Amino acid sequence: MKKFKFQLAALLKVTKMNKDKSEVKLAQATQHLINQRTALANLEKEMQAGLQEYEVTTARTKINITMLTTYSSFFAWKRSQIEQQKQAIIKAEQERMQRLEELKAVMNKLKSIEQLREKRFDEFKQQALAEEQKQLDEIGLQIYTRVAK
Repeated sequence: MKKFKFQLAALLKVTKMNKDKSEVKLAQATQHLINQRTALANLEKEMQAGLQEYEVTTARTKINITMLTTYSSFFAWKRSQIEQQKQAIIKAEQERMQRLEELKAVMNKLKSIEQLREKRFDEFKQQALAEEQKQLDEIGLQIYTRVAK
């Protein structure tokens, strides 16, 4: 009996490699998103610490214009950093979603090729069974004709 050979084996192999690459890209995008969220949390902690320091300082001492402008500049700068970080998170989420969609597309293609392979393999098995049945029928016919003589 001949061995099963899938005509699209190379395409299946390439698609599996593309799936692996897409999984790696998705993992990288997810890690990037996590890092961006961590950076935002750190900026918000710095802002909160600055606010607490401002409250403690104003409670203990008289505030002058220099101190007020310094804190004002600091808070404006922190707000700007936080806003930039939120935009970076949005971009990272979009990138992750794009990578997820790419992975889904590759997975669908891979699933289709694997289903086609299974279908071809089932056809191959059916054909092999038919050939085997034909050979058994011939053997049975030969035995019957020998016995009948």
